[in-house]
Amino acid sequence: MRRQKYIVLLVIVIASVAAGAWWWSRPALPDGIVTTNGRLEATQIDVATKVAGRVDEVLVQEGQMVARGDLLARIDSQQLVAKQAELQSKVEQALLAVEEAKAGAEQRQSQLTLAESELARIQALVAKKLLSQDKLDQARAQFDSATAALKLAKASTERLQASVNEARAAQQELQSLLDDTQIRAPGNGRVQYKLAQAGEVLAAGGRVVTLLDLSDVYMTVFLPADVAGKLGINDEARLILDPIPNYVVPAKVSFIAADAQFTPKSVETQDARDSLMFRVKLAIDPALLQKHQEKVKTGVRGMAYVRASSDAQWPASLTVNLP
Repeated sequence: MRRQKYIVLLVIVIASVAAGAWWWSRPALPDGIVTTNGRLEATQIDVATKVAGRVDEVLVQEGQMVARGDLLARIDSQQLVAKQAELQSKVEQALLAVEEAKAGAEQRQSQLTLAESELARIQALVAKKLLSQDKLDQARAQFDSATAALKLAKASTERLQASVNEARAAQQELQSLLDDTQIRAPGNGRVQYKLAQAGEVLAAGGRVVTLLDLSDVYMTVFLPADVAGKLGINDEARLILDPIPNYVVPAKVSFIAADAQFTPKSVETQDARDSLMFRVKLAIDPALLQKHQEKVKTGVRGMAYVRASSDAQWPASLTVNLP
């Protein structure tokens, strides 16, 4: 038993020595190349319902890849469909009323044309002393009456047409609500969380699924001011991820915080935990992500190497090497 303990202890010592030897024998990084650690992250998109209602069905599962426009879920739309039929009936009735009003206006126009012609004829006869002034007054009264009737008919037609336009606008608004009951993916990505189930009642704004935008994957790192101050957007970086340590993934600086902050405890640095650092994002090329999107995982830890000087050369150990 004691011999077994000695053997185990010896193995531990040998492993520790080997690990230490490997650590100290690592080639030193050239000047201008700095290293830190972090984890892969991706932009998360919470897909929510715009309309309140009961969830009819959720059509995706966690981990599933979706494309922009794919149907993710449906919200019950029975009441909206019934209201749509009611509005359609109102539109049809209003259109019929408009047609009747137009026919009435055309009749009033014919009457006005006739009254105008009659007035002109009587005016000529009165001028020749062939008709009395009373006949002229009657003709003018009929003309004025026909003019007023046509004006009223046109106003009625316009009012009815306005009601048609209003009903059609309500139809469009309702159709927009119906479209919103079909919850679709706003972009390509992977379903990270399925947040609602069929039968649940959600308020407007209730979240249904969370998507990961796999075209925007990056590692967040924290660098001291003397390093962050030398960096610019699109400066080169390299990532070595813990699950695939034999590969070197190219990345670029995509964001540098304007203000320093305390380093999160999850980040290991050589300085004190509470030292002020600058948050930096190292983004992976979307084309590369597209090629390997089925294998992309967020939360993966790894080491990041950033070229803080344009004169610095990447060592052979950090030559890009992809699966």
